[in-house]
Amino acid sequence: MLSRVLKIAQKEFFSFFSSPIAYIFLGTFVVVSLYNFFWVDKFFARNIADLRPLFHSLPLLLLFLVSAITMKMWSEEKKMGTLEFLLTAPVRIWELVAGKFFACLVLVACGLVLTFSLPVMVANLGELDWGPVIGAYFGSFFLAAAYIAIGLFVSSRSENQIVSLIISILTCLVFYLIGQTSLTSLFSTSFAEFLAILSTSDHFDSISRGVIEIKDLYYYLSLTAIFLILNVFALTKVKWSQQAKAKNFQFRLVVVLIIANLLIANFWVNDIRSIRADLTTGHIHTLSDSTKNLLAQVKEPLLIRAYISNTTHPLLMPLIPQIKDTLEAYQNAGNGKVNAELIDPKDNPELEEEVGRRFNVKPVPLQVSDRYQASLVSAYFDLVVQYGDKFETLNFRNLIEVNPVGDTGVDVKLKNLEYDLSRAVKKVLYGFQDVESIFANLKEKVVMKAYISSRLPKSLEAFKATTLAKLEETKVKSSDKFDYQVIDPLADGGAVAKEVLEKYGLQPMVASLFDQNQFYFYLILENSDLPINVGLPEELNSEGLQKALDAAFKRLTPGFLKTVGLVMPKPAQPANPYQQDTGKQFNFLYESLSANHNIRNIELEVPVSEEIDLLLLLAPKDLSQKSLFNLDNFLMRGGTIILSTSPYQTQASPGGIMMENVKSGMEDWLKSYGITFKEGVVLDERNEPFPAPVKRDVGGYLVEEIQLHNYPPFVDVRGEGLAKENLFLSGISQVTLNWPSALEINPDLNKDREVHEFLKSSDKSWLLQKFNPNPDYQRYPELGFEQMPELRSYPIGATVQGTFESYFKGKPLDFLKEQPAAVDPNKPDAPKPAPLDKFSALIEKSPSSARIIILGSNEFLADQTLQMSSMSGSTRYTNSITLMQNAIDTSLEDPALVEIRGRSNFARTLDPMSAGQKMFWEYFNYVFALVLLIAIGVGLKIKASRKSIWQKKFYLQSESN
Repeated sequence: MLSRVLKIAQKEFFSFFSSPIAYIFLGTFVVVSLYNFFWVDKFFARNIADLRPLFHSLPLLLLFLVSAITMKMWSEEKKMGTLEFLLTAPVRIWELVAGKFFACLVLVACGLVLTFSLPVMVANLGELDWGPVIGAYFGSFFLAAAYIAIGLFVSSRSENQIVSLIISILTCLVFYLIGQTSLTSLFSTSFAEFLAILSTSDHFDSISRGVIEIKDLYYYLSLTAIFLILNVFALTKVKWSQQAKAKNFQFRLVVVLIIANLLIANFWVNDIRSIRADLTTGHIHTLSDSTKNLLAQVKEPLLIRAYISNTTHPLLMPLIPQIKDTLEAYQNAGNGKVNAELIDPKDNPELEEEVGRRFNVKPVPLQVSDRYQASLVSAYFDLVVQYGDKFETLNFRNLIEVNPVGDTGVDVKLKNLEYDLSRAVKKVLYGFQDVESIFANLKEKVVMKAYISSRLPKSLEAFKATTLAKLEETKVKSSDKFDYQVIDPLADGGAVAKEVLEKYGLQPMVASLFDQNQFYFYLILENSDLPINVGLPEELNSEGLQKALDAAFKRLTPGFLKTVGLVMPKPAQPANPYQQDTGKQFNFLYESLSANHNIRNIELEVPVSEEIDLLLLLAPKDLSQKSLFNLDNFLMRGGTIILSTSPYQTQASPGGIMMENVKSGMEDWLKSYGITFKEGVVLDERNEPFPAPVKRDVGGYLVEEIQLHNYPPFVDVRGEGLAKENLFLSGISQVTLNWPSALEINPDLNKDREVHEFLKSSDKSWLLQKFNPNPDYQRYPELGFEQMPELRSYPIGATVQGTFESYFKGKPLDFLKEQPAAVDPNKPDAPKPAPLDKFSALIEKSPSSARIIILGSNEFLADQTLQMSSMSGSTRYTNSITLMQNAIDTSLEDPALVEIRGRSNFARTLDPMSAGQKMFWEYFNYVFALVLLIAIGVGLKIKASRKSIWQKKFYLQSESN
């Protein structure tokens, strides 16, 4: 039985190649596919390492080509009069149908094989996620099977091949179009979902994401089975006689019931979401363990509600099922504590008024157009995460990403919905909890060691009593998870004082620089990990102490919303008040970090508050000794400091780009820890293009236009330049550092500390000391800059972690002295400024948790640089922001968001290439497809000739016998 099917399939398959049909089909398929890939969707200009340009138009291409190869399968048999002969042959009808079906399917598979050079090329040019590629090829195969079944059935109903072709195309086109947003946008969301269940394009889009679901597989299998059954039924009717009416009726009834069951089962299977395979790298379409662990900590009902209009922009319509699936996954993982739903506020005016007033959710005007006119539609596309009376709102600008496709089209997709939702859940779940809930989650007991002298200044006597009372109160509330000890380091000859100096670097305090009376007032919170130094609060009262204790306790428990201290350059005031400020701004970074953390702009002239968990310094300049002392003290407390700094700074000017040498004020401080900068700017042959103005002579007139050129100071770090084992780089395949400086880490000074160089330029980079940031493409046409003979890799991003000894140890601290305020004779009653420091205390030694993260660029996070980078037409400039988010989350021991954020694959970009390399890879694909097509034809010809020779020998041998 199976052998007969294979013989029929083999015969039909070889018949394709006995005429030009197969070659026309395969040639047309590969030419159109490559044309769409390289010319229509502009793969190289798009600069994303994926195969979406190939599979974007594949369903429509298969629709026409499959109809062309199936149009003659039965129509020609009818026209030639051979159909009756086949139906009377000793072979079943379904075997004939199956044989022709598999012959066509193998021919389409050959066409898909001809495109295999494209994923191989992309994998060599970037970090390709093979999951969507495998899924798309898998979906293409099943889609072709459905189209073939439709074409065979239509062909069996007509003797005219042209009629068969047209009807096949129209039938397949109906199944394709009913899932397109241009049609579904005309209906409500519920009816659009109904149409999507019956659409070939919608199921193909689902599989091409790299997710194989039972609902998609069943759809294609059922559609194929329905039309193959109809094909068998149509051929069986030819054999029926008028006398077998009762039997014919039973056969019809069975066919109708089978088809009805196959069709209706799609709506039942569509709700089965547990049977699926996520093929993507990191399983980005499946909830991560981090999200599941986060939802497991929900104690009270958590509401996740999507406010989405039934009528919205056509480009947003395909995203709604993805949002619905994700919400359902969150609800299933919430163990009854999570309620997720999707509603349209316009269906209920009272609800619409409430969500607008309570959550500030408002419709957004979106421009839509039909054949006749353009109009505006006000639509909702928002998500609200609510926990108790706390909520977080995500609008469509937070959720979607828009990328250009071709010259006029755009590709709209969700950024990383799981990351956005989990971030919001984390914020409402942890951001507003009180510290008492920490003790319930602590796995072990913690101890506070209060190193407090028996003799204190008068201003601290009362505060000591307040401190002991607060510690006792905390002990009672902790349910035996907290205890404290009061120790006088100066007792018993100062033995404890020597111990704390050696262990924690704690020196005795003085009330002022000229006071000789020393004392101790330190609070050290200890657990099994690392000690936390709880410094004296700014306000010596119960409220100030509680805030300091809260900050320390929160650092014990991952998940609580952390506070990042941000130090940015002050905006320069332009001489002309009407002139726009041209100083560096970091608004994009600030908004991105604010989504996950409490961000506080701080001044280093005052001591860093205990509430600050991490310090981020952006382009620091001329820091004073007092600022440096407060920075050093934060490091000595075991804090993490992230620096974006360099000896060079750029500024836009009418004549181009100006670069100047700058002093951060941290040079000697960093040098004491073995961190210095090499002289010069790092330039790299592997770089991000730069939008430079170019003048062209057009008929005697000079025309200036912006063109993208190689720009070596925009160092493109990828591949071996990224330390993939570092969590900072989770989900990042490329980072651009603009005008970077090379780091030099002294191994002798850091032999007892952990040093990781996580960003390096390529081995084709060099240092240019006399650097002009404006390229000269006339003198250096290829790169725009002079290239030094010595090429090597340079570290431009590093971490140094371990125990540090204070830079100020043994140095005079005269700069801490309170400066007397000048008295204004016109305002004798004006209040005098408060002292800068109540008590002078130097911590000489840090715990091993102290860390310096340094990136050698003042520019790569600035708004102006990110906007300039975005002009290249790609989204890779956002990797700089992701890198900073990862560094902060990792440093604050919150790897969950890092893991979820790293599951996004939008940052997979192509390696930098010259125009010649791009042309080589394009023509390589043309030649590969041509050679493979010729090889298939030659191979089949050889096989056919051998078969003919064998048959001839068999015939001659039979004659001789």
